[in-house]
Amino acid sequence: MSPELQADDHLVSVISHWLARHVSDDDLLRELEGVDGARLEPDQAEAVEELRRELVAGRRGAELEMVARETLEALALGG
Repeated sequence: MSPELQADDHLVSVISHWLARHVSDDDLLRELEGVDGARLEPDQAEAVEELRRELVAGRRGAELEMVARETLEALALGG
């Protein structure tokens, strides 16, 4: 499996677990901060960065969930 697919799969899993409340905001942020954007398609990297920025800014609730779902979509579509 290519590193890009592995990174995509891992992020999809972590974000999905976060949406299901099995992963804390801090854990999600740690995972996002560890992502090498160069291993993702540009649209994917941009979506991951937006989600990271929203978490750092302290966003919560439905707004943050919407960004997380958009990030999942970008990861699934592959750019």
